[in-house]
Amino acid sequence: MLYAISGEDIPDSLEKRLAVRSAHLERINALQNEGRLILAGPYPAIDSPDPGRAGFSGSLIVAEFESLEAARAWAEADPYATSGVYANVIVRPFRKVFPSSA
Repeated sequence: MLYAISGEDIPDSLEKRLAVRSAHLERINALQNEGRLILAGPYPAIDSPDPGRAGFSGSLIVAEFESLEAARAWAEADPYATSGVYANVIVRPFRKVFPSSA
């Protein structure tokens, strides 16, 4: 089943994000290589595709996991969660409707 993982950053998280970004991306790439990743990316803190020093306000990952518990465990072990980039993380079941895969 698919799960949406939404992390909300602490204020002024950019330095912490940059410090663990490569480890975070390794985990995202692993999901992609396993064919489980639907989408992933950050929320820019300002209305710009490149927010520069304004940084990001959080991230969204939609991926396939065996269960809600597995998705939560994956999210809790993410470097952004363990290093204090995220103030909180919400994991929810997700049902993809569009675009259809027909």
